[in-house]
Amino acid sequence: MKVVILAGGDQSTISEGMEGIPKPMVEIGGGKPLLWHIMKHFSQYGLNEFIVCGGYKIDIIKQYFMDFYIYQSDITVDLQNNVIETHKKSTENWNVTVVDTGLFSSTGQRVSMIRKYIEEDTFIVTYGDCISDIDILQMVKVHNASKKMATIAMAKPVGRNQLLQIDDDNSLHFEKNPQYYDENGWIMAECFIFNKKVFTFLQGNYDLEKQLFVALSERKELATYKHRGFWAIIETKRNLIEAQNLWNADMAPWIKGGESI
Repeated sequence: MKVVILAGGDQSTISEGMEGIPKPMVEIGGGKPLLWHIMKHFSQYGLNEFIVCGGYKIDIIKQYFMDFYIYQSDITVDLQNNVIETHKKSTENWNVTVVDTGLFSSTGQRVSMIRKYIEEDTFIVTYGDCISDIDILQMVKVHNASKKMATIAMAKPVGRNQLLQIDDDNSLHFEKNPQYYDENGWIMAECFIFNKKVFTFLQGNYDLEKQLFVALSERKELATYKHRGFWAIIETKRNLIEAQNLWNADMAPWIKGGESI
């Protein structure tokens, strides 16, 4: 199963000394970009094939993966002879496809552009600015059992977010004019499992939340996975500092390990 990461949004404004870079390339402890942390979480479940939907300064993302092996290893450079010797070789067992999905594309457009890279019936989509300890294995089980076209991970609110209605049969309702409530509700955790059939809905300038999920909820084709653990969006300097503190204390919940799918 492939993991699609939406990483084509605006530039980061939250990391000192690293402005003008894509948000997923903001570093969290140890010099690792947010994108690495997201991928590391999924790889713990045996998911090692990724599709990164880039846009803003996609060349930075491409260069990171092109030089990934060098970044992870110690090297000796013979400047006179232009020879590089690699020591302490370290890398990840990942297959990464980086796709230019444009600067101003909607989320649905970005997903539609990678259709040719999806061979299996199901795939995962997540945002490039969120970290969590979602149990991906359990979420996949919920999705398969529901037999619905899409499953959305839900989490408890961490701020002012849209409250979503979940029916007794685990179906999800999306409103065209959403209301905002207190912290007693559930919000999207920005992680989705899709059946390939969703591509038939992704026409033109289609947005996942405002259009696709509304259409699927009307057809009762949305299931939910309730995640009660850690989940965070890295969108402010405060979010970044909190994540860095967890990493520095060796308490990063998104790096725990899980049973392979």
